[in-house]
Amino acid sequence: MRRPAVVIDTNVLVVASERNEQASKTCILTCISTLRGIRENNVVIVDDGQRIFSEYFGKLSFSGQPGVGDSFFKWLFDNQGNERHCHFVSITPRQKDADDFVEFPNDISLGKFDRADRKFVAVAIASKNNPPIYNACDTDWHHFDDALKKHRVKVVQLCPELMS
Repeated sequence: MRRPAVVIDTNVLVVASERNEQASKTCILTCISTLRGIRENNVVIVDDGQRIFSEYFGKLSFSGQPGVGDSFFKWLFDNQGNERHCHFVSITPRQKDADDFVEFPNDISLGKFDRADRKFVAVAIASKNNPPIYNACDTDWHHFDDALKKHRVKVVQLCPELMS
């Protein structure tokens, strides 16, 4: 049986490592529980150009400590060659713009979507499996939810109390 695919915004791992001042204890525990569940039950989709891993590298500890998000990052990195846990997809940067991708919808309603997060959308679309994107505390995902839904991109808000 194939494991359900997911895409994980970096902020989920950061919150699970308790390095976000906005996140409540409930939000932190939700992120921790979600990452543990993903590790056991899902496959994580990332890009083959290492853009997502590079962002993770910049915010998390490669040692896997001290937080749960750091541990998840190290586990995912160590298991990137294991198709049971990690799949790679190709995304294509638009010419002259390394933060925009051919796979990202050409939709005026997404014109102001955070450029640093476009890789997650592009990966979700390129995967062809319609994986949800997990978000903890980035309000852009909430503000653009309707526009993303038009393109079959589902966002799971782990900490909806932070989206107002």
